[in-house]
Amino acid sequence: MDHGTLSLVTCLRVITCQLYVIVVSMSRCSPVSTFCVHRCDVVMSVQVVLQQRISSAQALLQRAEQLCQGVEGHQKLCAKLRAELRFLRRVEAGELQVKESHLHSTNLTHLTAIVESAESLEDVVALLHVFTYQDASGRRRTLVVDVVANGGHTWVKAVGRKAEALHNIWQGRGQYGDKSIIRQAKDFLQASLQQPIHYRHPHIVFAFYNGVSCPMADRLRDMGVSVRGDIVAVNAVVTEGGSDDDDDDDGDGDDDEDEEEEEEGQVAEDDQEKKKEEEPSELTRVDRGTVVASLAFPAQVQVEECRRVNLDITTLIAYVSSLSHGRCHFTFREPVLTEQAAQERCLQVLPQLDAFMAGKQLYACRAAVTDFQLILDTLGGPGEKERAQKLLNRIHLVDDQPSERTMRLTTSAKINQRSLMIFGTGDSLRAVTMTANSRFIRAAANQGVRYSVFIHQPRALTEGKEWRALPI
Repeated sequence: MDHGTLSLVTCLRVITCQLYVIVVSMSRCSPVSTFCVHRCDVVMSVQVVLQQRISSAQALLQRAEQLCQGVEGHQKLCAKLRAELRFLRRVEAGELQVKESHLHSTNLTHLTAIVESAESLEDVVALLHVFTYQDASGRRRTLVVDVVANGGHTWVKAVGRKAEALHNIWQGRGQYGDKSIIRQAKDFLQASLQQPIHYRHPHIVFAFYNGVSCPMADRLRDMGVSVRGDIVAVNAVVTEGGSDDDDDDDGDGDDDEDEEEEEEGQVAEDDQEKKKEEEPSELTRVDRGTVVASLAFPAQVQVEECRRVNLDITTLIAYVSSLSHGRCHFTFREPVLTEQAAQERCLQVLPQLDAFMAGKQLYACRAAVTDFQLILDTLGGPGEKERAQKLLNRIHLVDDQPSERTMRLTTSAKINQRSLMIFGTGDSLRAVTMTANSRFIRAAANQGVRYSVFIHQPRALTEGKEWRALPI
């Protein structure tokens, strides 16, 4: 907003206030003037709410910008907040005319819930992440997870709608097309079963920032969904035509329908599914004044770590490389080796590998070991060969046994037969594959196959090339 526009808006506010004073003094004279007083009250109320929303949006954007920087979805979250702020600014400038209820119906409530959820959790790896899954009928669906935390093991849905509105929708008193929280929880559980992390299904948490009724919280927990927020009582039975005083939809947009690729007829299908849900036997009213419990986010989720490790050929090489054993202060003739030496001086790979392998069962398939030994015989130095023998003595050698889904991958420049054998065998063993081959991981993911992996930087065999390298 430029200086001239700002001055105009200020003048209009002053004139409005002056008119308000004049009309109040005349309010006893006629019904028309009483109506004018009411209109002025409405204008002033809208201005107050508008300024509150703008202040809240600005503060929330500042928090979001400092939150989880570099994490997937961080920029998307900030962009949504900036869009909300632009909308409010347009209202402030007089470009848009809205009712006070519309100011309460922005996405700020939902976005606030997302920011507060991310601030309360550890190891956040994604925000507003879209997962693809198949529903019970085998049709492709998408699901937006507000916060993916604990290294991917926790999925959080942040809910900003009021407990009254959520409860009414669950009882079938919502608007046409509204999807109940229970139905959404079923979708989350269905999707999580198809998105394992190290062969463990993600834990689902629904975080309620405007409360949730006790019966709904109980139903969610029975389904295996954790609940965070204030759990409020229900105590008054209402008739079919009854309505809550406070069930206005605050329109926080927490369903992210714009993100999801819903096919035609989805709403009708959801309506049919709602009828099949276990609805309460009687209609009840939320008692917001009675908080049964206040639940914080669960502590760091304790996930049983996968104890099996499958070693890719790139890991076998990195583990025995001279670069990984202190011989990284060289400038090699080969630029890629010089680059790896510089990376090693900044970040040592061997401690990372040892830490991940500690206490676990180590496996390698024949395809990996055979090619590793061939490369070692060709390029390895004496020290590298000695370390290789010690490492192989610690490993369980298994036959190549690629998983069924691996064999459905289409080969390409990034997906070769050796990689299919190595990663497919790790998949069959339900082991985490250690690798520096990130190109294969991305290519497989593009074809819908996501492996459980531990990715590290590559290190080549360099002992045999030190004689012609320049010491640093």
